[in-house]
Amino acid sequence: MRGTLTERQAARRDRVIEAAMALANEGGYDAVQMREVAAQARVALGTLYRYFSSKDQLLVAAMAHWTRQLEVRLAERPPPGETPADRVTDVLLRASRTLERAPELTAAVVTALSSLTTEDPEALEFAREVYSVMHDIIEHAMDDGEVPEKDAVIRVLGEVWLAVLVARVRGWAQPGEMAQDLETAVRLLVPGPAEARARVLARSRP
Repeated sequence: MRGTLTERQAARRDRVIEAAMALANEGGYDAVQMREVAAQARVALGTLYRYFSSKDQLLVAAMAHWTRQLEVRLAERPPPGETPADRVTDVLLRASRTLERAPELTAAVVTALSSLTTEDPEALEFAREVYSVMHDIIEHAMDDGEVPEKDAVIRVLGEVWLAVLVARVRGWAQPGEMAQDLETAVRLLVPGPAEARARVLARSRP
């Protein structure tokens, strides 16, 4: 459906997503009620359901919208660093800090992502879009650096990023551990300064 929207319909759809994000940011997953989203977005409830058939689908679409916005911001302010590991670390930490500043919204989209099933192919398509955009963001940060098994490394880093988000939202990880775990994963998988790798390895030992 996204590919067949007129400019006006696309703008209306984006308004719906932004309304859902605002509600989630204020009250989390439970605050996102379809009727309230429609009211805030100034669309009819039936119109909302033509774009998104469920709350989870809408919230996963919001996550995809957020990752595209992140990609634009990173293009405007590219990650610093002399090595792929430095740049990828910067990108993932910036992404995580942004989400940590909106804990209710983050919890809502993680809950929606965690509930996906094959019975909702459109929601799964939005989830694949999240992974695809994150893949492009990480690959761009590597900037043609020599990274063995690059696609596999990027896929694993994307999965680690989602895993640490879930851990933070569920309360399994403390503040600051998200950043630490992400940097550890990057330093282990992506070539970079030996001293940086040694530092994170020492930090991760019990």
